Amino acid sequence: MDDAQVGRIFREASGRSVATVIRILGDIDLAEDAVQEAFALALRRWPGDGLPPNPGGWITTTARNFAIDKLRRESRGRELIRDVAVLRRGEDQRHLEEVGSVQDDRLRLIFICCHPALSTEAQVALTLRLLGGLSTAEVARAFLVAEPTMAQRLVRAKRKITAARIPYRVPSARDLPQRLRPVLAVLYLIYNAGAENPASAEGDVLCGEAIRLARLLASLMAEEPEVAGLLALLLLTESRRRTRVAADGGLVLLRDQDRTRWDRAMISEGHAIVRACLRRDQPGPYQLQAAINAVHTDANSTAATDWSQVIALCDQLLTVTPTPVVVLNRAIAVGELDGPATAFALIDGLDLANYHLFHATRADLLRRLQRHDEAMNAYETAASLAPTEIERNFLTRQARLLAPS
Repeated sequence: MDDAQVGRIFREASGRSVATVIRILGDIDLAEDAVQEAFALALRRWPGDGLPPNPGGWITTTARNFAIDKLRRESRGRELIRDVAVLRRGEDQRHLEEVGSVQDDRLRLIFICCHPALSTEAQVALTLRLLGGLSTAEVARAFLVAEPTMAQRLVRAKRKITAARIPYRVPSARDLPQRLRPVLAVLYLIYNAGAENPASAEGDVLCGEAIRLARLLASLMAEEPEVAGLLALLLLTESRRRTRVAADGGLVLLRDQDRTRWDRAMISEGHAIVRACLRRDQPGPYQLQAAINAVHTDANSTAATDWSQVIALCDQLLTVTPTPVVVLNRAIAVGELDGPATAFALIDGLDLANYHLFHATRADLLRRLQRHDEAMNAYETAASLAPTEIERNFLTRQARLLAPS
């Protein structure tokens, strides 16, 4: 048992443990501190004593005990401990009464973090921090903001939850649809945070957790096509995640990936979900992104991809999500069909100066147009903005390949 193993268990168990302690004691900061204390104790104890049969359960129980001990030492402790005892006695009965809700503390925590009293940015950031187990720095990177800014955002969000006395429960059936959008955004960002490190154990945990929670949410909201659309999108993206990294740790672009290594079971499941979603004729952004991914996973090469269908789906996506990033992605598809000059004209003037993939796309199109000096500069700009080392190294290498000899 070493620190790396305990770290992996932390990623797997922290969200569940924090969520459970919050449900029992109703204090987010106390729950976070208690779980950190529990993991610190695990680091000291497990190397000598060995791994307990249920490490996650051990962490949760130990964190709960740490929290209760802390409350006992404080003036408010006696009343809260009495409340905890009452809560435990009524817990089984309440679970039985929650007809139609999900018996999962993490999902309850997602909905409390995504309460309408919070801004969308705060909702997503707080859930990434508490459910995904991401550090404040990792959450800041997901939002492309400075770490101190994100730290203050998280503090304000937790204070808002306490001040507004936001209840710790899954919303009623009437309120559930309007509360869904930020929850889907949370799960997608958790997945993307893991996908940034496609060959790491941490990436496996985050991507797996996002898919698990998406499945859970899909079982709760079986009639909501966007929930199914998100699940399909995650499955289709996950099916090829491991082929994004070469044996030497370098990034592998979609056009260069070994498609024989893609997970056909995930692709088959994702395709089936996409077909079922689109038959409902209620297209939303997650369903359409999943459909675009389905087209890519249908093809055995970049050349064999149905780029006309990708463009048509991007056009539909623009009607529901008219953003510069969608315009950029559509232009990439146009470039495959009509050539780099047409695509370059489409991205000229896009307001994406701080987005590394805009500059990477621009660099690739310039390279194909034989404008090598401009392409090299664009690759260097993209590398300077890239959020991960694997992308930064790839883009820097592309720039060097174009440098004058």
